[in-house]
Amino acid sequence: MDNLIYPNVIFGEGVVIEPPSIIGKPPRGAEPGQFSLTIGNGTRIRPFSTIYAGTEIGDNVQTGQGVTIREDNKIGNDVSIGSNSVLEFGNRIGNNTRIHSNCFLEMVTLGNFVFVGPHVTFTDDPHPMGCPRYRECKKGAIVEDFARIGANSTILPGVRIGRNSLVGAGSVVTRDVPENSVVVGNPATVVKMIDDLRCQPGFFDRPYRWPPYERE
Repeated sequence: MDNLIYPNVIFGEGVVIEPPSIIGKPPRGAEPGQFSLTIGNGTRIRPFSTIYAGTEIGDNVQTGQGVTIREDNKIGNDVSIGSNSVLEFGNRIGNNTRIHSNCFLEMVTLGNFVFVGPHVTFTDDPHPMGCPRYRECKKGAIVEDFARIGANSTILPGVRIGRNSLVGAGSVVTRDVPENSVVVGNPATVVKMIDDLRCQPGFFDRPYRWPPYERE
């Protein structure tokens, strides 16, 4: 099977699109080629992915299989997006960030060097469905640089996850997370600070004694 490439797709050098993928699909109500799609140098899109027009993708981005990236996404350099993840509209993804498999994001801002574990869901609507004032209050989460979010976590609308923080696996984040803190549970609460963590095998005095975290 071949790729379906719509008009007005701008490819950088060394881009690889593995078939079958759909690249530059027009958003709802738009004509083919009405909006551009930019894909940066060295990016690889793996099979069964769909990327909509109206999005900007940086250099050296990697996707797994079956990824969907909607319109109005801006994705930085050296980003990894795992298989079957869905980036709905309005996301802003920083450099060197990893989004693992089966994640869902909408109107989310991720900083640089952020890690999002498998099956993490970000929400943007505080009270679905059908509220007549929906567009006035919907908003996505903000995740600051170096933050890490464990697998199967749910992030509620509008929360801010602070710089260099850690969200434990399976947590439900309902309020802002302070920087350099560790939160777990439903609802997620602060249980310790990053500096209080210990390396269980004893290889380091505490975790994150390696790049890029050692700059903290």
